[in-house]
Amino acid sequence: MFGNDAEFLLSLHRSHAAELRADAAADRLARSLPRPTGRGWLARRKQAGRTTDVRR
Repeated sequence: MFGNDAEFLLSLHRSHAAELRADAAADRLARSLPRPTGRGWLARRKQAGRTTDVRR
C-alpha cells in the first residue's frame, strides 16, 4: 500500500488535515444556526414578565 515511510506520513498528514477541516466546518455550521429557545416553565415565565414590563 505504501512504498515508503514518507508516503505513509504524507497520507497520515492529509487524513488528519481533512479531519480538522471537517471539524472546523461543523463548528462554523453550528455557530451559524440559531440556538433553540427554551420551552420550559422558566422561559415562559421570563417571556410573560417581558410582556407586562412597561417602561416609560
